Amino acid sequence: MKKKVLATLLATAMTVGCLAGCGGSDGAAEAPAAQEPAAEAPAAEEAPAAQEEAPAVEAPATAAEGTDPVANLVAATTGTVTLKVWASEEDQDLTNKLLDDFKAAYPDVTFDITLGAESESTAKDTVLTDVEAAADVYAFADDQINDLVNAGALQEVVANYTFDVVNENVTGAVEAAAVDGKVYAYPMTADNGYFMFYDSSVFSESDVQSLEKMIEVADAAGKKIAMDISNGWYIYAFFQGAGLELKLNDDGLTNTCNWNGQGGTDVAQAILDLTASNVLVDMGDEDMATQIAEGNVVACVNGTWRAETAQTAWGENYAATKLPTFKAGGKDCQMSSYSGYKLIGVNPHSENIGWAMLLAEFLTNESAQTQRFQERGLGPSNIAAASSDAVQANPAIAALAEQAAYATPQRVGGNFWSPAETLGQILASGNPDGTDLQELLDTTVEGITAPVE
Repeated sequence: MKKKVLATLLATAMTVGCLAGCGGSDGAAEAPAAQEPAAEAPAAEEAPAAQEEAPAVEAPATAAEGTDPVANLVAATTGTVTLKVWASEEDQDLTNKLLDDFKAAYPDVTFDITLGAESESTAKDTVLTDVEAAADVYAFADDQINDLVNAGALQEVVANYTFDVVNENVTGAVEAAAVDGKVYAYPMTADNGYFMFYDSSVFSESDVQSLEKMIEVADAAGKKIAMDISNGWYIYAFFQGAGLELKLNDDGLTNTCNWNGQGGTDVAQAILDLTASNVLVDMGDEDMATQIAEGNVVACVNGTWRAETAQTAWGENYAATKLPTFKAGGKDCQMSSYSGYKLIGVNPHSENIGWAMLLAEFLTNESAQTQRFQERGLGPSNIAAASSDAVQANPAIAALAEQAAYATPQRVGGNFWSPAETLGQILASGNPDGTDLQELLDTTVEGITAPVE
């Protein structure tokens, strides 16, 4: 049955002038009418003004009036629809329930759907090992999309079956799911960024506006503030916050970086000064969770996946906010961050491509995203789901929205990570070899901007 459904749909497209459109046969799979983002919706969707304007996103086709793309898909289906799905280990229970709901929504079709575990952070590497053998439908982090598209591992979203993918998701998520203006994935979450968690019995709302003030307060309490400084994803917050630049070049492989430019050594010195307090400590995610639970860490830079850890430890004192300012060269700089999204992609080699696309929609529609927030605390990219009172009242999601004004999409070439990690390790450990900071930054930038071999 390889490509049979897609061929039928394409034949239909020639008749009606498009491939598919809005309006499904099952209410559970439908989203409400498209709407503009509410003013109070999480701001993680908005690209910062300082960013280059993203190319216009080409909307998927919509069906001619009177046609029902889902009914056409069902009618064109003979035999069993076999699909392989990959979701993260943490998302297995919810995905299983959604798959059961999906099969129940189409009782006239026989499905054989298997679910495997694959982290969104490693999906690209696994898929690219053998694209044709990879899952029909899989979740991945948005920074992997260029490599996946270049490898022919993502089916372009050429059609809407049950809802308008472009207009019913926040702008930032749609742009993250697009390459050269074409949408290649379905936004699933809008919460893959970081901000500041803190214990409000230790810090006031005023305290958490300044990292230097937070260190002073935590020191007086005999407690620690944790941040994974020796990780490029986080050390970026300091350099970008001070106005320095790191970006992916048009070749999609190499980087432009001026961390060694004017003001760069001020940032490096600031990190040395902050960590010299022995209050701001370089700490990885798992260790951070342990130290929060044991009461040693009372504030940390992390993401929504640590919300439950912090809430359990601090109870009614659990709070979250945007990242604080820090001083570099005598100036207050607002810490920046990366914004990120989790997406679901469809493998173009799927033998049931139409059903794979419909399933991807189902796993990312308003209902699915609402359930993902309720059960896992993950922030929705769907505008209606993100605008709900429950989402708006969530401290972590609200903090992510506040931080979004200072966040930038993660788009860097692979040569960034190792040099940035080395830089973070050296600075967090106090520059033990006494390397000249300009020399240190020159070496770092040389590695970050090196050609890809």
